[in-house]
Amino acid sequence: MTDPVKENMSTDAPTIEFPCPYPVKVMGHATGQFEEAVLRVCQRHAPEVDRDCISVRESRAGNYLSVTVTIRATGEQQLQQLFAELKTVDGIKL
Repeated sequence: MTDPVKENMSTDAPTIEFPCPYPVKVMGHATGQFEEAVLRVCQRHAPEVDRDCISVRESRAGNYLSVTVTIRATGEQQLQQLFAELKTVDGIKL
């Protein structure tokens, strides 16, 4: 017996054509070091990143920051390594 839901789902993930601009969004505790830590990690994996590549939003209560860094993604390996290192940053929630 076949599953009609699975039959209608695409097994092909969307493809990304590298190199391309790629926004990386990170959410974490609003500490003085959080934004800097995210920037340093992104710069290790995408050296062209500078302050102009960052957008920061504070939560309504001011407890959390949403940091979006737009990098020039060169491939899947770069993104996997970047995400793995970002997971080690203190205070990251998402």
